[in-house]
Amino acid sequence: MTRIHSIRTPINSDDIVDVNVGDILYVSGIIVTARDAIHKKVVKEGIEPPINLRELALFHAGPIVRRIGNEWKIVSIGPTTSMRMEPYEAEFIERTGVRVIIGKGFMGEKTAKACMEHKCIVALFPGGCGALGAKAVKKIINVYWLDLGIPEAMWILEVENLGPMIVTIDSKGRNLYNELRQVIEVGKRKVLEELTR
Repeated sequence: MTRIHSIRTPINSDDIVDVNVGDILYVSGIIVTARDAIHKKVVKEGIEPPINLRELALFHAGPIVRRIGNEWKIVSIGPTTSMRMEPYEAEFIERTGVRVIIGKGFMGEKTAKACMEHKCIVALFPGGCGALGAKAVKKIINVYWLDLGIPEAMWILEVENLGPMIVTIDSKGRNLYNELRQVIEVGKRKVLEELTR
């Protein structure tokens, strides 16, 4: 049965132990954006993130941002394809202690194993909902690595009820992608049997 969870950073392992694949998730508190360039910096180059990410939420997102005087404002923030981070995500989780990963689409088995070992979850934020994401942002706290460009920089955001999101990997290592693929394979076999009778 699908349940709805509202969690707030800092997130400890007890906060997500009852969150299961297919559940609906809302996140409040501090989230940090990180796309390909930041994952490579942390994992391949061994550079420490500029802030402690332990028990925070990580968003695979490249926001559209504008500057008004000395302040930044999020215009739109939607997810980018999470599978691009699959080669780095397991080590990123291990090194940083991040508890929630938010992105678009599914992630693979290495990430699922790391989620089980380090008590992390992955949630899918619906693509095309950048305005909804921006509405949840209450404040830009800071930005780091702006030399990478606005979409690739690390934005530190305070959010309230970012969501709804669907949990695709839970802290037990269940992966919604695999479960859906099995359902599709069973359905495909039935259709093929019908066609070849």
